[in-house]
Amino acid sequence: QVQLVESGGGLVQAGGSLRLSCAASGTIFRFNNRGWYRQAPGKERELVAIITSGGYPDYADSVKGRFTISRDNAKNTVYLQMNSLKPEDTAVYYCRISFLGDDYWGQGTQVTVSS
Repeated sequence: QVQLVESGGGLVQAGGSLRLSCAASGTIFRFNNRGWYRQAPGKERELVAIITSGGYPDYADSVKGRFTISRDNAKNTVYLQMNSLKPEDTAVYYCRISFLGDDYWGQGTQVTVSS
């Protein structure tokens, strides 16, 4: 069983920053991909950023240049540094881990950006 626990969400003013963390526990295959997704009210869940086991990142166009995904394999933790936040970044942010054809999701953390 794999568990993901997110933290770091909250309320911030536009232009501010937040750092999300997602710690994974359980039986985790060494080669895994990690990702952050978000879901705003009334919208579908969308990809924000992903990072491979080798540390190669990719981002949604809407966050490129503002968000940075990173990982600490020794801690089984992935981070999302979010800078220059905008009201449209408001959503519940979920982390995901994928390996051997399986996906696991965290419970989500709320990020609210006020204008």
